[in-house]
Amino acid sequence: MSLASPLRGRTVVVTGAARGLGAEMARALVRRGARVALLGLEETELASLAAELPDGTARYWTVDVSDAAAMQATSAHVRSGFGSPSVVIANAGIAMAGPFLESDLRLWRRVLEINVVGHAVTARAFLPDLLRTRGYYLQVSSLAALGPAPLLSAYCASKAGVESFAQVLRAEVAHRGVGVGVAYLSWANTEMIRAGDTAAALRSLRGALPHPASRTYPAPEVAERLVRGIERRSAAVYAQQWVRAVRVVSPLLPPLVAFRSRRLMRALERAREASATGPLGAGGEAATGGWDDGRALW
Repeated sequence: MSLASPLRGRTVVVTGAARGLGAEMARALVRRGARVALLGLEETELASLAAELPDGTARYWTVDVSDAAAMQATSAHVRSGFGSPSVVIANAGIAMAGPFLESDLRLWRRVLEINVVGHAVTARAFLPDLLRTRGYYLQVSSLAALGPAPLLSAYCASKAGVESFAQVLRAEVAHRGVGVGVAYLSWANTEMIRAGDTAAALRSLRGALPHPASRTYPAPEVAERLVRGIERRSAAVYAQQWVRAVRVVSPLLPPLVAFRSRRLMRALERAREASATGPLGAGGEAATGGWDDGRALW
C-alpha cells in the first residue's frame, strides 16, 4: 500500500490525534509510508500512539489548537524535526449536548473556540508550509454541517462554520497550488460518541433517525475512507457514500427536522431527559479543563 501511495515520504500533521479518528488516521497514514506529526492535548495518549508506530514515523507535540502563539511555535518544531508538511488534517474537536437554553454558555463558547477558531489557527500556522509544498489541507466537518440536529447547537454551528471556512480558504489558495478538502462523516465509533450514548436525550435523538443515519461506523473504516480522499486531494471527502446524497438535499432538511423534532422534544421534556451534558468524553474534558456539578472549570 505504501509503495503506491502519494503520501509515501510525506509529512502529515494531524490535530486531535490523541484518540478517536485522529489516532486512526495517523495509523492509516503511517501504513502508507507517511511521517505523522501528532498534535493534541493528552500527552499520555499521544506518547502511547507515537510509541506504537514504527520508529521514525511519528512525533508528538502537546498543544491547544486555539492558542495561536503555541501553534506557531509547534509549526516551527514540526518543520525543523520533520520538514514542511505536505498535508494538514484539522481534526481536533469537542462536543456537548442539550437544549441551548439550558447549556452552559462558557462550554458552548469553548466548543466553537476549539472547533472553529482552533481550525483557523491551525490553517494559519501551517499554511506557509503548504504553500511551499503545494500541499493539501483537510478540514474534518460532519453530517452536522449539512442538517440541524436538536440538542447539538454548538456542534452543528461549529461544523457548518468550518465547512464554510474551508470553502473560502480553497478559493483563496487554489491558484497557488494548495488543495483544500472538507470531510463529511456520520457517527463514528469513537470515545466521544460512546460518551454521548450515555445521555438519554442523545440516545433518543439517534433512535429517532432513519437508517442509515442512526448507524455507528467503525472508526478505522472511517479513517481509511478519509485518508483515501487525502490521497486524491478531494474537495469533498465522504466517509459514507449516502452522506453525498444528504449534501444534495440539505436545503430541504431544516423544515423537515423542525417538524419531526416536535414530538421528540415534547417527549424528552415530559420525561425530564432534555438536560444539558458536560463535555463529551475524555478529549472534551481535556479541552475544557474539567467539569463539576454542571459548571465549567476554566
